[in-house]
Amino acid sequence: MLKAIGQKYQETALIKLIAAGLVIGIAIALFIPDLIPIVSVFGDLFVKALKGVAPILVFILVLNAMAQKSADAGAAMKPIVRLYVIGTFLASLVGVSMSFLFPTTLKLTVNDAEIAPPSGIVEVLHNLVLSVVDNPIHALTTANYIGILAWAILAGLALHAASDGTKTLLADFAKAITKIVGWVIRFAPFGIMGLVATAIGESGVEALIGYAKLLAVLMGAFFAVALIMNPLIVFFFLRRNPYPLVLTTLKESGIYAFFTRSSAANIPVNLSLCKRLGLNEDVYSISIPLGATINMSGAAITIAVLSLAAANTVGVDVDMPTALLLSIIATVGACGASGVAGGSLLLIPVSCASFGIGSDIAMQVVGVGFIIGVLQDSCETALNSSGDALFTATAELTEKAKAGTLTDADLVVKD
Repeated sequence: MLKAIGQKYQETALIKLIAAGLVIGIAIALFIPDLIPIVSVFGDLFVKALKGVAPILVFILVLNAMAQKSADAGAAMKPIVRLYVIGTFLASLVGVSMSFLFPTTLKLTVNDAEIAPPSGIVEVLHNLVLSVVDNPIHALTTANYIGILAWAILAGLALHAASDGTKTLLADFAKAITKIVGWVIRFAPFGIMGLVATAIGESGVEALIGYAKLLAVLMGAFFAVALIMNPLIVFFFLRRNPYPLVLTTLKESGIYAFFTRSSAANIPVNLSLCKRLGLNEDVYSISIPLGATINMSGAAITIAVLSLAAANTVGVDVDMPTALLLSIIATVGACGASGVAGGSLLLIPVSCASFGIGSDIAMQVVGVGFIIGVLQDSCETALNSSGDALFTATAELTEKAKAGTLTDADLVVKD
């Protein structure tokens, strides 16, 4: 009996199982709240497992990719990074535009003196540079993906001239860790059930009513980028209907990221998605963890919208040149945001400083951000993480489009 159930579970499409977990989680939160402490364990285990396996996964895959990479793989990274930067900057412009169209103000009554944000863009860049030269063991244990990437790339380059036996061993390690990730991902339906039950049970919809307008502006910007701006970028490069690929990445990556609220934890999910899209592993094994660090469209929107809400609240008049400067600051700041829940909020004081808004007011805005984070951070992370896979696929498929070999089958997953 149990064997038959297990077999059926393995054969059922994962997205269907996740949908079932989502419905069950909502039902538990609404009708059987006493079960929330029990099912929340599944959510904690799922996120913990993803975060636990992600650093070693990134290190091994990037190390293996660099040791066995071809010149083509290195050249393929440039258009992906370009898309990351373009996407993040345009997203910040969307956030600024939405704030101008629908200006919002805040009731700044929150005070959290224990949060220590960066003092400016210089500090953000300084921290990024220091992350590169972090001790490799410390980088792995603290999930410092900039440091992990740097050491994996250096070690991979050093092993590029290694013997075939060594490279075979690295490839076997990469396959083993990938298989472990597959086991973790199959646990996703239970994890999603626990996460959604906990989120609804703890916060509920009532807690968000007071910030409905601010949330509406943020959600509008997120959806505009996900369903209008990103598809336009993809269409510009592929000259083909972008929505099959856009919706595939949102469904296969965005749903996970929505509930885990961590770009870092979603790295294994994106790597699996890129594999099923038939992309080059030498490229996506590097671009996906890199994207979890620098491709932060959702973070740029959050920084821009909340900073302008703060400006409106204190009566600062923001002109177009200042708004453009804000977009640039939001782009740079977003690239320095950590890939964990709420990481972008700590960069808000940096952009507020460009308006002359003091840290006391800025930190109250950060507090508001944490209050609405149950929806804001989930949608932000879904946009960030799905964009990693979307732009990685777009960059590779552009070559097929130029050669006239791109087909509709290239835009959907290959189960």
